[in-house]
Amino acid sequence: MGGFIHLISTIFYPLEWIISWIMWACHWVLVRCGMADGSGFAWCLSIIFMTMIVRACIFPLYTKQINAMAKMQAMQPELAKINAKYKGKKDPASQEAKQRETMQIYKEAGSNPLTSCLPMLVQGPVFIALYDSLFNLSSIATGKIKPLGAFTRQVASQIENTVFINVKLSALFGSASGGGKWTIGIITAFMCVSMFYMTFYTMHYNTPIDQLKGKGRKAQWGMAIGMPLLYIWSAAIAPFGVLIYWLTTNIWSLLQTLWQVNRFPVAGSRAGEKKKARDLKKEIARRAKKGLPTIEEEEEARVIAEQEQKSVQGYQRVQPVRKKSKKKGK
Repeated sequence: MGGFIHLISTIFYPLEWIISWIMWACHWVLVRCGMADGSGFAWCLSIIFMTMIVRACIFPLYTKQINAMAKMQAMQPELAKINAKYKGKKDPASQEAKQRETMQIYKEAGSNPLTSCLPMLVQGPVFIALYDSLFNLSSIATGKIKPLGAFTRQVASQIENTVFINVKLSALFGSASGGGKWTIGIITAFMCVSMFYMTFYTMHYNTPIDQLKGKGRKAQWGMAIGMPLLYIWSAAIAPFGVLIYWLTTNIWSLLQTLWQVNRFPVAGSRAGEKKKARDLKKEIARRAKKGLPTIEEEEEARVIAEQEQKSVQGYQRVQPVRKKSKKKGK
């Protein structure tokens, strides 16, 4: 286990080095604003601000990922038609045609199968580095591992030994005093509640309504309840400073989820139906403001135009006329 943790720290060392300096800079600013140098509150705020700064830096990647996922959802009906069209056809010609038509759908939508994955491949290491840099503070303070960027042995020791309310940032649930256990318990409860609400909100508002039945619903409820319960076990083995980070990132993730569900809801979900109604209302207001025909009038004009065209063409498709090729020698 120790070898694995050492490998993780080695791989993500550059990111952890940057994170250590961001946290140190946050503390430096707070001290210059009048907070005590060794204040536990100052270091807690430093953890919170450092987490927010890092999450803000990778937010554009998160936005790209959400946009890519929205495009993927919009393409699903067309992709389903292609899959149904070539179902059971295993010959090379059919497979080649299926691949060609699928890539044409991606091209027309301006998307790529890897677009939704690449941002997460960047975000994942950042989250691991954030957690690992905080988790290693105690090992740096005791000299078990080398200093990390701004986290010298002295700085790490100061962070670990500072007290916030009634608990050290390095304290575990088992080693904390009675009042400290209550503080850790309250922070853990907030973590569980925020995680449960985020999962429940996504399940209730951003899942297609036809999937909120039967076994699918039971599985989603199991996840909504099971995920927060993992925090209870994690809180028993993680330092209090890491819990501050977890709570901050949970609240940030919850706010991101609320924004995402409102802006890019899944089609067929409750949020999707609400957004469709909002978009329709905005379109009606836009047309009224610019004096354009209403949606109904535009649709009626389109139907009339199609009927007139069919009456002129006799409901027969106009056959393409082949140009006569000039004979050789003339």
